[in-house]
Amino acid sequence: MAAKIKKGDRVVVLAGKDKGKQGAVSQVLPKENRVVVEGVNLVQRHTKATQADPQGGIKSKEAALHVSNVAIVDSNGKPTRVGFKIEGDKKVRVAKTTGEVING
Repeated sequence: MAAKIKKGDRVVVLAGKDKGKQGAVSQVLPKENRVVVEGVNLVQRHTKATQADPQGGIKSKEAALHVSNVAIVDSNGKPTRVGFKIEGDKKVRVAKTTGEVING
């Protein structure tokens, strides 16, 4: 199936502890149907001190979200579903709310 959400897209979280937060997609994991969004779904990891990181301690990092729990933000700032349309010889992503082409 074609990718409806791609790296760099601005998305809003629809469900979970970070519902309503917005961010840019930093990583897409298509085999697991998951995305990593900057500044959203932060988890703490307790890390042991190593040569690379002599301090160790508790580090925060972004965890992956299921792709069904995020939606692309359209030009009006609202969450939207994504459709596809053929323009010339290219298949482009289209926002269902506004009908505008999504850059990417």
